[in-house]
Amino acid sequence: MSEFKFEIVENIGILSENAKGWRKELNLVSWSEREAKYDIREWNPDHTRMSKGVTFTEDEMKILLELLKDELE
Repeated sequence: MSEFKFEIVENIGILSENAKGWRKELNLVSWSEREAKYDIREWNPDHTRMSKGVTFTEDEMKILLELLKDELE
């Protein structure tokens, strides 16, 4: 079985932190050496473990941003 590879290319921001120190973050992450995508998930303090999350392409993130703008107005 091949090794699971990821690289946090850019940490955009922290959305929340739980009592155990895990943080829900928005990052640009490259999965298996592919083009980086926007990613929201929880990470342990040293970024060696992660929860399930969701990834977005740049186009999907633009749509999400517009949907949120409309919803929050």
